Amino acid sequence: MNKIKLSVVLSTLNEAENIARCLDSIRDIADEIVIVDEGSTDDTKVIAKKYGSRIIDVVHNDNFHITKNIAIGSAKGEWILQLDADEKVSKGLYEEIKGILKKGSKYNGLWMNRSNWFLNRFLKKGGQYPDPTMRFYRNGKGRLPAQDVHEQAQVDGEVGYFKNDLLHYRDTSFEKYLAGFNRYTSFIASQLREKKEKLNIINAFNYLVVKPIYTFLLVYLRHRGYVDGFPGFVFALFSGLRFAIAYIKYWQVTKYPAHD
Repeated sequence: MNKIKLSVVLSTLNEAENIARCLDSIRDIADEIVIVDEGSTDDTKVIAKKYGSRIIDVVHNDNFHITKNIAIGSAKGEWILQLDADEKVSKGLYEEIKGILKKGSKYNGLWMNRSNWFLNRFLKKGGQYPDPTMRFYRNGKGRLPAQDVHEQAQVDGEVGYFKNDLLHYRDTSFEKYLAGFNRYTSFIASQLREKKEKLNIINAFNYLVVKPIYTFLLVYLRHRGYVDGFPGFVFALFSGLRFAIAYIKYWQVTKYPAHD
């Protein structure tokens, strides 16, 4: 049996509309594909099996990085490429990864920039590009802390950088964006709950007014989100609103736990 050089790992939940595009982009370099599925009710697993994926079924976890760690820990390859189902390896990045698998590397992990799609384009400003992410590392050298939704994998040893992008088809419609926005604000609300953030007029003003306005101005003006047109404005607006929505959710589940 040939040595497994590259394990591509994913965690999934109802990703039938995305997963084929993702797996098509790596099928010729992946020695194994490991998918940890959180109970998909669509054709995610049916499609994944067509690519020879090894599927592990688990229960859903609101902190999806815990599920990703299960996939990482189940990989058998020398190298691990951790992807989300709505991502695609660009042709340039594909060739770079292929070169490392053939010639090796002095690094234990490599950062890659990510291009994020929002509504009708890849955002180039608003702090959305470059969006460096650590997704490629030696087996046993990388792991997600699983403490926050925006964290990066921590790699032991020296790391380098890829030149080409990972393509992230994150929010192809506003409806899809709102679904993710709802999950994200619920996660922030749970973090506020764990910290036992005080419910008072000062914090209410901070989360409902100060943080939303400051974040909007930061994204739209300081990071030039206006360059991305109307999608850039919408992204900046909701980047700020996430604090207000999360605080309202936190207020509700704290004051009225029966509705939690």
